[in-house]
Amino acid sequence: MLENIRIVLVNTTHPGNIGGVARAMKNMGLSDLCLIEPRRFPHADASARAAGADDILTNATVVESLEDALADCHLVVGTSARSRTIPWPLVNPRELAAIVTPLPSTTRVAIVFGREDRGLTNEELQRCHQHVHIPVNEQFSSLNLAAAVQVITYEMRMAQECDVSDAKPRWGTEWDVDLADGRELERLFDHFEEALTEIDFLDPDKPRNLMPRLQRLLLRAVPDKIEVNILRGMLTAIQKGCRR
Repeated sequence: MLENIRIVLVNTTHPGNIGGVARAMKNMGLSDLCLIEPRRFPHADASARAAGADDILTNATVVESLEDALADCHLVVGTSARSRTIPWPLVNPRELAAIVTPLPSTTRVAIVFGREDRGLTNEELQRCHQHVHIPVNEQFSSLNLAAAVQVITYEMRMAQECDVSDAKPRWGTEWDVDLADGRELERLFDHFEEALTEIDFLDPDKPRNLMPRLQRLLLRAVPDKIEVNILRGMLTAIQKGCRR
């Protein structure tokens, strides 16, 4: 399980934090680190804070967008420190570990961490199936990036080390088809937006929260590849019917 968990850091400002995250990952047996437009990397401060986890820094993937980071991932979890305008499925780190541990070995999971000063944007969080929140002292809720990674990855390791045979994925069954990955879901969302605009159900000038709510519904279902193809086939048929 741990080999298939990707830690994604968005626009990290301080290179020392990247090194601290690499150290936390290696402590818990994770190795897949993805950086989205870090301000300074590689950097001596990152290597110093890594304290021996230089292999994770060397093998880290640097990409330009969240779409690139999540393209091959099947389950995406965003870290969130505050409530949002549109509520999203929210779990704590232990609940997240119970969800992830029983997944098939082919399932690639991404856990996304935001900027040090303001976390993830609403738009970025809306790309996630689940949100994870670390319960902390409300009087002192600021949590270092590496510490947050350590807490969540610790729960992942404990779930692997301990007996979690009773833990079940939130969608409640063993899947017979691989889950849709990030690229497939993005194409589905784009297709929905195109079709709904074409049939005048979605007004691009007044979109309100239609697409984020639809996105939340589809992500909550955790669709597999065949289900995504069925939905896209339906949308194509609707578009053809309207054009006729």
